[in-house]
Amino acid sequence: MANKKLPREKVFRDPVHNYIHVQDSVILDLINSPEMQRLRRIHQLGVSSIVFQGAEHTRFTHSLGVYEIAREICDNFAANYPSRTPGDGLWDNSERLLTLCAALLHDIGHGAYSHTFEHIFHTNHEDITREIITSPDTRVNAILRGVSPEFPDQVASVIDHQYPNPQVVQMISSQIDADRMDYLLRDAYNTGTNYGLFDLTRILRVMRPYAGGIAFEPSGMHAVEDYIVSRFQMYQQVYFHPVSRGMEVVLTGVLKRAKELYEAGSVKKEFRPRLLIPFFGQDFNLDDYLQLDDGVLTTYFHYWQRYPDPILSDLADRFLNRRPLKSLPFSTGTADLLPAMRQAVADAGFDPAYYTAINNSFDLPYDQYDPTSASPKTQIEIMQLDGSLEELSTLSPLVAAITGKVSGDQRFFFPKVMLTSKDDPDWQPAYGEFQQYLAHGQIIDPRINRLL
Repeated sequence: MANKKLPREKVFRDPVHNYIHVQDSVILDLINSPEMQRLRRIHQLGVSSIVFQGAEHTRFTHSLGVYEIAREICDNFAANYPSRTPGDGLWDNSERLLTLCAALLHDIGHGAYSHTFEHIFHTNHEDITREIITSPDTRVNAILRGVSPEFPDQVASVIDHQYPNPQVVQMISSQIDADRMDYLLRDAYNTGTNYGLFDLTRILRVMRPYAGGIAFEPSGMHAVEDYIVSRFQMYQQVYFHPVSRGMEVVLTGVLKRAKELYEAGSVKKEFRPRLLIPFFGQDFNLDDYLQLDDGVLTTYFHYWQRYPDPILSDLADRFLNRRPLKSLPFSTGTADLLPAMRQAVADAGFDPAYYTAINNSFDLPYDQYDPTSASPKTQIEIMQLDGSLEELSTLSPLVAAITGKVSGDQRFFFPKVMLTSKDDPDWQPAYGEFQQYLAHGQIIDPRINRLL
């Protein structure tokens, strides 16, 4: 494989890792590619800066962070666990560059406001990541082909979990990998929260390769426990924050309404979103996708604030000026009340198709390996002194307590005005109709007047 070392190590200052070290010309070329630079214009946490004003970091900074953690792991393995004979289960450093490229490029297919955009336009960032890496039309592919003709497909196979060495795959994607470790620390730093903090240095120190993947030394088990709990807390306190989800509902409404107006043939020429039209018609190519970023969509939203359609203009204004929908959690026992609540929203003058929504946000903090699962998890192994492996939750009562336990909630979203007090001069009977279903921050059944 052709891979030149830089004449002098290049470093990037970073608030999480202090320095990100680049020694390979291939890595620096990939960082400078147009496809990677596009990630500077895509927020890592989507709309979460609406709640956590510091969360302005991007997919680009996260990608460099994942690369840096993978580089540290590779250096540790090369220094302490080098392979001496084929098949000994130790680290083959000839796979270092492949690992680092996969780490750097793992998120390159994310799009503008990625998850919401994917839901509306049925794109898949993992498929597009693969296409960016393997398409002969991208600069990324040209750089990777400079290593060897088969190198792009090898990098893509790591991200697809198809590469034959599980050590390389698990370093990039597992229940404790470079990706998760970077985004927890980076998101905690930028949101100003402490939930995602854990001892990265210790975890990297106790990682070790074996024939089946990556394991951890017993002395580092408590650092791994801390990581699991930190991830659990970040999902509950940051990623599932109801106000962020309320803004995602508004964003969904903006894109959905614009798409429907286009399909109806009623989009006025001066408001035509040229770069979005291929997605409205589900007839887009990779170049169309790569032209979009958060800024492009935001620019269209500014235009749409003045669009003659009242729903599109109002939703665009709500998104740009931070007017999220409110929400309340509901259970299976109160789900049958939601149609009546939607009707009250309609009676107040809001189209419930755009101004009400159900959002389910759930996560599995940790799970044991189940080969019968649709997407089995790679379990975390603790390597004992005799070389035997023990799955983490069998040794840790703390991890066992949350293993297999889904956390999160389902919420009903609606306009904040529905909570207007009866003393307000703008009060409407529809508000009272809606509020009869509320008590103590919960949805209740007024017929029995108790929480279900």
